[in-house]
Amino acid sequence: MKILMVLTSHDRLGDTGKKTGFWLEEFAAPYYVLADAGAELTIASPRGGQPPLDPKSDAPDAQTDDTARFKADPAAQAALAHSVPLAELRADAFDAVFYPGGHGPLWDLAEDPKSIALIEQVYAAGKPVAAVCHAPGVLRHVRAPGGAKLVAGKRVTGFADSEEAAVGLTDVVPFLVEDVLKANGGRYTKGADWASHVETDGRLITGQNPASSKAAAEALLGLLRAGVGKAA
Repeated sequence: MKILMVLTSHDRLGDTGKKTGFWLEEFAAPYYVLADAGAELTIASPRGGQPPLDPKSDAPDAQTDDTARFKADPAAQAALAHSVPLAELRADAFDAVFYPGGHGPLWDLAEDPKSIALIEQVYAAGKPVAAVCHAPGVLRHVRAPGGAKLVAGKRVTGFADSEEAAVGLTDVVPFLVEDVLKANGGRYTKGADWASHVETDGRLITGQNPASSKAAAEALLGLLRAGVGKAA
């Protein structure tokens, strides 16, 4: 199994003067689910190199067993620090793609032509696409073969409007994930705020929030083990 993990390169939280980036748990939990299953992982970002970490995701109250494992794992830290620029990658080299969230992707990956094309190519090739928390926002402009929005008519989830309101960023983010998924025809569902909730509709997997990261990766692994995407 060859799986591509795509992280943000964006580190500015709108005009607040604060930092953002990717959410540590949303990278670490899927990373270990997939790596422990024997997947060959490639980490990418628009600019390459070290993706910016949302400092709030590194706070004491945001730590999990997976984030602790990552902090004690020099090999994983090195892989993250040397992410491959998206422009250097070919979609046909991978069996699936996984997008961790954090607020950063709303600014760069959601609008990045290379990311949009990558997702479209992976999906058109019959391979799974997974995204968690804010990362379902990267599907904003993605179209399925035939031209319809990829999420149209599909069961999807992502960071809920109520969760965005709870963190006080409704008026800071460029768009609300829940609203965009609905506007694009997605059959949006959600669980309780901050509880794990994952939707799998065919080859599209979406998770609602950080707590959904592990379950989203397990759902992706399940598809690959079932032969979806012609994975080994």
